[in-house]
Amino acid sequence: MSTETVGTIILLASFFIMIFAGNHIIFSIGISTLLTLLYLKVPLMTVAQQSVKGLNSFSLMAVPFFILMGDIMSAGGITDRLVNLANALVGWMRGGMAMVNVLASMFFGGISGSPTADVASLGPIEIEMMDKSGYDRDFSTGLTMSSAIQGLLIPPSHNMVIYCMAAGGVSVGQMFMGGIIPGVFLGIVLMVFSYFVALKKNYPKGEKFSLKIAVKAFVDGIWGILTILIVVVGVVAGVFTATESAAIACVYSIIVVLFIYKSVSIRELFGVFKKSLKTLAMVMALIGVSSAFGWVVSYLRIPMKLTNFMMSISSNKIVLLLLINLLLLVMGALMDMICSILIITPIILPIVAAVGVTPLQLGVIMIFNIGIGLMTPPFGVLLYVCSAISGRNIEQLVKASVPFYIVMFGALLAITFIPQLTTFLPGILFG
Repeated sequence: MSTETVGTIILLASFFIMIFAGNHIIFSIGISTLLTLLYLKVPLMTVAQQSVKGLNSFSLMAVPFFILMGDIMSAGGITDRLVNLANALVGWMRGGMAMVNVLASMFFGGISGSPTADVASLGPIEIEMMDKSGYDRDFSTGLTMSSAIQGLLIPPSHNMVIYCMAAGGVSVGQMFMGGIIPGVFLGIVLMVFSYFVALKKNYPKGEKFSLKIAVKAFVDGIWGILTILIVVVGVVAGVFTATESAAIACVYSIIVVLFIYKSVSIRELFGVFKKSLKTLAMVMALIGVSSAFGWVVSYLRIPMKLTNFMMSISSNKIVLLLLINLLLLVMGALMDMICSILIITPIILPIVAAVGVTPLQLGVIMIFNIGIGLMTPPFGVLLYVCSAISGRNIEQLVKASVPFYIVMFGALLAITFIPQLTTFLPGILFG
């Protein structure tokens, strides 16, 4: 076997062995990279150089601000206000509590950009509300996990910023716009599915719609929703860069929770900073080691080999896109989301380029796929979070989630084969 082939086997085998042995993803990536470089006799200084290079990006500065903004708004009691707003808008429908679950996650996901934060913050409230209304707990928990995926697609999403960095040359503003329709589309699909389930199982309607209550809930929740508008409108209008808009949104969110909602004290705010710092340290460490891993992948010419292999299977666009979706779903279930984005993006970009898929559309497809992986065994983090808050074991949750997997995969196929869902808004706003 050639040196490249042996190096590829060492890299991938050591990585997956360490993952399945229960080692942390950072150590798994770092050690597999070191072992491969030692075999290839490449100077180990390359690891440090590539790690620093991966972190040396201006657009990456937006990530800590988005993480902090989401933590501040989550700690500031925005969850209750968003649930009240969603309830006032759609709670009157058949299966109203299910609709509230989806819509509240749509609002909150746009603020936090994190499905895990969505489930941890909104999950206990949503599941309890649905329990009291007579919903089956398995259905409630499956819907809570599925609706949380919207937060990855609806801007601002720090995962989109990381994808833009990994893809190179993709505008953060266009990426944000590209995710809006797919995110809302996913929410609508989940609402329609919930409606038919509610009809079948005779789940109740909520109280009759009241314009007065809706206006009051909107006024109470508008300060949180404005956070999204500051970022999105600022970036699209060219007033701010993504980094500047994230920083401004952070300052705004601090003002909201301290002086408008008055839900967080200055002392508690320092606790939020500490929590965000821990998250950021983990994210930056992942980006650093993933950059070194990605350099080794490129050095071994794995992207070119995988492209040739997949093109040898079929040059048909539909077949290739189905294979790529399958690959992304598997990787999303096995790896951390940030690592998946950083490692897989350079590998599959040449493949999708060969069949006419733009990096913008690939970004939405990739993030959606990996999002589904967050609720897929064996390592789906949302399964473990929802198990803790719902009292259901993992096996029960996986079984309850099967209908939602089918619904989300249908939405994924629509986004994959109807590129206009992704490109329409960026095309109008950016030309």
